[in-house]
Amino acid sequence: MVKSVWVRALLVGAAILAGLALAGFWAFDRYFIYLPGIVQDIRNPIGPNRAVDWQRGPDTAHEGARPPNIILIVADDLGWNDISLHGGVAGGSVPTPNIDRIAREGVQLTNAYAASGTCAPSRAALMTGRYPTRIGFEFTPTPPGMTQVIRHVERGQSERRPFLIRETDREIPEFADMGLPTEEVTLAEMLSGAGYHTVHIGKWHLGNTNGSDPLSQGFDESLELAGLLYAPAGSPDIVEARQDFDPIDQVYWAIGRAAVTHNNSPRFEPDGYITDYFTREAVEAIEANRNRPFFLYLAHWAPHSPLQATREDYDALAHIEDHPLRVYAAMIRALDRGIGEVLDALEANGIADNTVIAFTSDNGGAHYIGLEDINAPYRGWKATFFGGGIRVPTFVSWPGVIEPGSEMTGLAQHIDFAPTLAALGGAAPVTDRVMDGVDLTPFLTGEMDGEPRETLFWRSGHYEAVIHRGWKLQRTARPDRIWLFDLATDPEERSDLSATEPERVAELIALLDAHAATQSEPLWPSIAEMPVSIDQPLGQPESEEDEYVYWPN
Repeated sequence: MVKSVWVRALLVGAAILAGLALAGFWAFDRYFIYLPGIVQDIRNPIGPNRAVDWQRGPDTAHEGARPPNIILIVADDLGWNDISLHGGVAGGSVPTPNIDRIAREGVQLTNAYAASGTCAPSRAALMTGRYPTRIGFEFTPTPPGMTQVIRHVERGQSERRPFLIRETDREIPEFADMGLPTEEVTLAEMLSGAGYHTVHIGKWHLGNTNGSDPLSQGFDESLELAGLLYAPAGSPDIVEARQDFDPIDQVYWAIGRAAVTHNNSPRFEPDGYITDYFTREAVEAIEANRNRPFFLYLAHWAPHSPLQATREDYDALAHIEDHPLRVYAAMIRALDRGIGEVLDALEANGIADNTVIAFTSDNGGAHYIGLEDINAPYRGWKATFFGGGIRVPTFVSWPGVIEPGSEMTGLAQHIDFAPTLAALGGAAPVTDRVMDGVDLTPFLTGEMDGEPRETLFWRSGHYEAVIHRGWKLQRTARPDRIWLFDLATDPEERSDLSATEPERVAELIALLDAHAATQSEPLWPSIAEMPVSIDQPLGQPESEEDEYVYWPN
């Protein structure tokens, strides 16, 4: 009798322990996605907002001529078709008059490309004038645990091609350590050497330790994005659109925070919606520096996901019925309004006529936000080398020097920004290393016609592309194939000529191989590959006939 009681007690105890274990496993499985964000909050908590005191220049401007102020504005994941100059989001119903104004008051670079299909490599090229692969900045740094969390979130979604996660023998640096090498010479360092006060506001994504942070890379001041959200999740004056079909979006909502740092300070809360906040601080920085030459790198987070907009902007677009599209369009509206406020600040401070403004996006619009036509008419998305991934709106204005409404049709890329803006500021050219970019000044001003170059290259792991004399070839290992396009007759890359032009294919492959031999090993290895359907956004049904690429990162 006693023995049977003990047996029953043991069985009950075992059942309870099993239940607790199952409950614990369920809880861990459900909430694992939040752990990286919690760890980061403990290691680097977010404090309350605090005022940013910009260093002030002289009370009066020096007499005589002075070099132009230079403002580089970079949008994040802005699609070719997101601005009204190219058609416009939501069927052109959301005008972008201020972005368009830079183009109309200056020169449009109608054949300009991003240096990569993703953000950080493009930013490395913008800052250095060199191919990302030449300096080893081939892959985009990702927040802590993001790859593992994506694999966890995506588990069981067998209807889509899965993310590929690979093991590597090489050590993977911490996120903050994935930085621009200190031996690189940045645009900020070039202009600082020419007497400019240099200011960074917004996204950096080029490292924060070991001399890779903005202050160590030539900026006198830096107000840096330090989170993934535009405002705290659930804010009453913010409208959100969460894309449950997107593992990346789920990760952003789980680990994302609204946070900034100032001059490498601990994280603190921005004062309001991040796009508006960066705009207000940019206006303050312009005011503080109106009497001395300054370089402002205004790197907006917008319109990168997650989709968050102010209630005011959302309500102003009631004609858009689709909720995610309406939120996205409201984000574009805020970005354009902010750029208008920057232009107005230049006018108010009497320095608009002596300010160079360059505008671009780090890459094209992303497929994973689930919206169609943001890169129209081009195929492809961010994380591809099709036009939708690397054709980016690019404009430069300088009153009295660059002819309003002009066009530069020659090949250009992000690698050209540093040498061009440095030259416009009177900085000495960098001569102790290979500079892939060229000074486009004579082409921007109309002093020269034609092509600044005849060839451009891209690479991310096994995925490569080259444009040479109007022909474009893409080569990838997953899937194992080659595309060849005649851009003169097929700028949208819809007719693959690789089967009928074998000699042209061989010529361009030889160029790719020769170029690859001159590039550096990646600073850190690729550990994941993301599948990207070329012709439709994420969230749409896929078929085996759909063309796709795997993007290594």
